[in-house]
Amino acid sequence: MTILIKAAQLLLSLSILVIIHELGHFTFAKIFKTRVEKFYLFFNPWFSLFKVKKGETEYGIGWLPLGGFVKISGMIDESMDREQMKKEPHPWEFRSKPSGQRLLIMLGGVLYNVIFAFLIYSMVLFTWGEKYLPTANVQYGIICDTLALDMGLHNGDKILTLDHQPVEDFLDVVPQIVYKGAKSIQVERDGKEIDIPVPDDFVKRFLDKKSFIYYAYPFVVKEFTKGAPAKEAGMREDDRILGINGKSLPYFDLFVLELQKHIGEQVTIQVDRNGQKLDLPVTVPESGKIGVYPVDPKSFFELKEIHYGFFQSLPAGVKKGVQTISSYLKDLKLIFSPETKAYKSLGGFIAIGNIFPAQWDWQVFWKMTAFLSIMLAVLNVLPIPALDGGHVLFLTYEIITGRKPSDKFMEIAQIVGMVILLALVIYANGNDLIKLFTK
Repeated sequence: MTILIKAAQLLLSLSILVIIHELGHFTFAKIFKTRVEKFYLFFNPWFSLFKVKKGETEYGIGWLPLGGFVKISGMIDESMDREQMKKEPHPWEFRSKPSGQRLLIMLGGVLYNVIFAFLIYSMVLFTWGEKYLPTANVQYGIICDTLALDMGLHNGDKILTLDHQPVEDFLDVVPQIVYKGAKSIQVERDGKEIDIPVPDDFVKRFLDKKSFIYYAYPFVVKEFTKGAPAKEAGMREDDRILGINGKSLPYFDLFVLELQKHIGEQVTIQVDRNGQKLDLPVTVPESGKIGVYPVDPKSFFELKEIHYGFFQSLPAGVKKGVQTISSYLKDLKLIFSPETKAYKSLGGFIAIGNIFPAQWDWQVFWKMTAFLSIMLAVLNVLPIPALDGGHVLFLTYEIITGRKPSDKFMEIAQIVGMVILLALVIYANGNDLIKLFTK
């Protein structure tokens, strides 16, 4: 069921974004009186699931959910319609329009995706506001993964600053190090401020592991799974788990890590029940889990909430969109940096689908859709033939030099671009499959 929910969210999100993107091309084509022969959601090799013709345009849904397209008359695109290009150009064809108009038609999809993302962010802020955990409110300190431990951080450290500059949102700590290159972390440990240097190879090691630090929080029992070993041992809801076999493990992540060391063994779990300390014998099953769901960790922290009126939400949404564009461009920079080897983590549809939650949440859905809209816009302006950015590159060359690339050149470039894109799709989705079967 989880897979179906994630897949449904991904399909709906991408369908909306493809329609918005193609609508951008369609709108500018119509503004400049350029004929649009087809407007399709998904591709339709050999047959369509649905189609209807209105005026000069055929609207339809294809069966191959890898995007969508508008077929503009007199343009060399993925349809590779050579016969049309051999005929004399008509005034309503793309190739007959001035280069400036053709440039705007090609940029229309990207422009619509960016505007759409800004609108989504604005409406999300207007509807739900903004909520985050201030770094200063992480009162239990951090839990460290091996990378953090190796560089000198300790479990329970409280992050104060990065390069002696405060970080308002705790979730911005890692991006500040990865994207902005923070060189040191200042933490409070046992009442003292300690300076932890960030190693030069941090980004590469972080991208290999994809984990670094988490906020620590108490392990308080919310509910049990059916037949939970912990419940059979006498544990109750609202019990606060303190440790295992006398070892103090006051926080959820520390407890889970220690429990994995005792699979198949009987352990004594210490709990606090309304101020009374109890020892409960529990046999740890092969799964390494004792069937306990913790209380929502955010309930232990004072979160900061910001609410927006309608007109306040508009500039705030634009600001959020611009920040997202900046972050995604930095992600691409990492991917194309050989020293980070970030290209190994490039993912396809499975990776994208996994960013959606296992339960349908409209707030998260729209946030993810806005992010994917930004991603689609940025990727489409990459100067790769067959993408909008490839057409923009050639049109820019034409505007600067006054010379138009030949139809034969554009045809070859389109084929090369499609091969490059196909190779990237295969590589990214191959990475997904490798990760899926090597877990």
